[in-house]
Amino acid sequence: MPVHVAFLRAINVTGRFIKMSALAEHFRTLGHDDAKTYINSGNVIFTARSRSSQKLATAVEVGLAPLLGFTSEVFIRTAAEVEAVAARALHLREQVPQSGEVNVAFLREPLTPAQSGELALLRSSLDDFVHEGAQVYWLCQGRQMESKFSNAVLERRLRLRTTFRRVSMLQGLAAELRR
Repeated sequence: MPVHVAFLRAINVTGRFIKMSALAEHFRTLGHDDAKTYINSGNVIFTARSRSSQKLATAVEVGLAPLLGFTSEVFIRTAAEVEAVAARALHLREQVPQSGEVNVAFLREPLTPAQSGELALLRSSLDDFVHEGAQVYWLCQGRQMESKFSNAVLERRLRLRTTFRRVSMLQGLAAELRR
């Protein structure tokens, strides 16, 4: 069966705290017996027969809500997709000074032309973006705390939900998937 990674939004932030062992157990309750988490921010590695990431994300999201006690949006990628995103993010990291960072926003689907236009309006001397497929790469040219950009800003501007992960975390996750 194919290996998938679920990136859950708003886990262990804003008062939504859950132990990763409990999150993995919730996935097992949903029938994913081999579920394991990666670090403490809502990343779950598991296998599933489904080839449709959208259908799988919806099923996991609906199944998890009563177990978690809240809805956490779920973004699913295959292991190969995670490795490709991690490699692309690492390549983009070369365009950012040492003090900067690259983060990846996972989306449910690619941006519409109108959303791409809105994303372009968020560019600044500190913030640049690369949109590819169902990901937006945020290239922060300095310290993130100096930026006016955030996940909330992106979600409001594009009228969608997303979740961000740092390039360093994605590199570690890709290494874990290769084991």
